[in-house]
Amino acid sequence: MSVAETLISKVIDANDITAFDRFGVKGEHFLTETERKAYEFTRKYNEENGQAPSYATLVANVPDFTYIPAVTDTYEYLTRKLKETWGKRQIQEYFASGEINQAFDAVGKTSNLDEFFSTLTGRLEGIKLDIGTNVRTRGVDIANSGERFLTEYEARANGQSNRIWKSKFPSVNAAIGGGYYSSNMYVVYARSGRGKSIVTAEEAIEFAFQGATVLIWALEMGSYEWMARAFSSISARYGITNANIGGVDYDAGFDNRALQSAMLTPEYEEAFRKFIAELNTLIPGKIILRATDEEGFTDRNLAALKSDIKEHGADVVIVDPFYYLEYEANTSKTAGGDAAATSRKLRIMTGSLGVLTIAITQADEDASEKGDDGVRELKPPKRAEVKKTKQLLEDGAALIGLDTLAHEGRGVIEIGKGRSGGEDTRIEIVYLPNWGIVREPDNEAAAGRFAGNF
Repeated sequence: MSVAETLISKVIDANDITAFDRFGVKGEHFLTETERKAYEFTRKYNEENGQAPSYATLVANVPDFTYIPAVTDTYEYLTRKLKETWGKRQIQEYFASGEINQAFDAVGKTSNLDEFFSTLTGRLEGIKLDIGTNVRTRGVDIANSGERFLTEYEARANGQSNRIWKSKFPSVNAAIGGGYYSSNMYVVYARSGRGKSIVTAEEAIEFAFQGATVLIWALEMGSYEWMARAFSSISARYGITNANIGGVDYDAGFDNRALQSAMLTPEYEEAFRKFIAELNTLIPGKIILRATDEEGFTDRNLAALKSDIKEHGADVVIVDPFYYLEYEANTSKTAGGDAAATSRKLRIMTGSLGVLTIAITQADEDASEKGDDGVRELKPPKRAEVKKTKQLLEDGAALIGLDTLAHEGRGVIEIGKGRSGGEDTRIEIVYLPNWGIVREPDNEAAAGRFAGNF
């Protein structure tokens, strides 16, 4: 008698096939061929007949199966034991496979012990995530949850809830229902080179100024480049410099290109050093950056992402771009199935961890963007133009399309889909990222905290 046979016996006695789904039980959790055959037959019989088979029918079709009558153990207990057994088997097979020895041998060649630990913990976390050792809960009885709802309502009304993070762009907040909601995934998309990373970084900085811990997975940008952009944006909030662009005076930040090339003038370098010295006091929250050039940042799968979220207590996660993640296995055997499976799993993980996730992806190029005169007009991509995976369209609570004309200092944000409405809302923005200016047009406000006599 096994836990698997006990569980299946309880399911057919109770005619409760949905118990498998409620508690996340899959065929892979059954260790023996007999157990798997019994599970698959029970599933198939239910699909064809609308109910579970009798024990006699099950045993007749799977003769080696041992039926246990009148099981009194709970589903919670049985499924937990089933998954724990499966998890132990997975770990045993991993250690027996030789993979860990190969990874350790590689340490001798590179002397990179951190990479070894990252590989080991990432693999073990992956096993835990894949098998889902946590038993699913039964949900919330809304008729008995009124007080819980009122508590959150009052927290939101008083601006004390961390369930809503406000966009830097007020019109985006208005369009998507008041802001970005925790436990939801949002998708930002644009054609290549049109400011996806810049606009999303502006949102990340805004969240941090609201007190959020923001985890950035910058999978195609180096840390120095990302930080230079961030420091330009943050300093622009304090009007460190005054920039005259196209005849218009702007309160601006440090010149991003000068930061990246290490060519600030002596005066501005002195101001920048003062800014850096006080940076830790300026941001109420945190921004945790993992960039593509970070040593040891080799595991870029969902298991590693989940580990980072928990380690840092992240409220917000930025994946830039989504298509540089290590995709999940394509069990559906369909074109794009690996990307689709990864999107779905990221969406589920976002909800289970209660974080806000923003995933960035790319849109197809449009040969018709330029008119006969060679001039390109602002034209945010439509949802059908999302290039890398269509599943993101389904999993995103809102789709946020972008287009910019950097040489003209302007851009457009367009809501391509909104669960809370706002679809096709078009928002004009000022787009001067070299000076840290990416926002909706408004009155200039200067603080000059670090500017000195400039």
